[in-house]
Amino acid sequence: MKTFMAKPQDIEPKWYVVDATDKPLGRLASQIANILRGKHKPTFTPHIDTGDFVIVINAEKVKLTGRKWEQKIYYRHSGYPGGLKAIPYDKLRAKNPEQIIQLAVKRMLPKNKLGRKQFRKLKVYAGPEHPHQAQKPEVLELKF
Repeated sequence: MKTFMAKPQDIEPKWYVVDATDKPLGRLASQIANILRGKHKPTFTPHIDTGDFVIVINAEKVKLTGRKWEQKIYYRHSGYPGGLKAIPYDKLRAKNPEQIIQLAVKRMLPKNKLGRKQFRKLKVYAGPEHPHQAQKPEVLELKF
């Protein structure tokens, strides 16, 4: 038997719309990361981008469980001594709610060229509107 390996020219990406209203952030992000990678398809090949495009709407209505909404802190570092920056979840949600889902999904993808290519297939919007109607995205109901 031979192992099937997908070829880049054989891949037909689909577009999906996910509504993030009242969905737990981590569970939502892990399922989106699997779709971006293509692990939901029988033609999944680890070294080829077989994933689909994902549009996330209502990112500002994503839910955190427990007391994470007041305790969670996002860190970044400039690379210089003393360059650690911290922003609490509630301030980031007020300033840029799209970034919450983007960071969660990005950190679940591979840390290489392929992961960066897959991350570009994620489109996140704070409200219910998105400019991707021409791609005819399918509504995707995620199971939790």
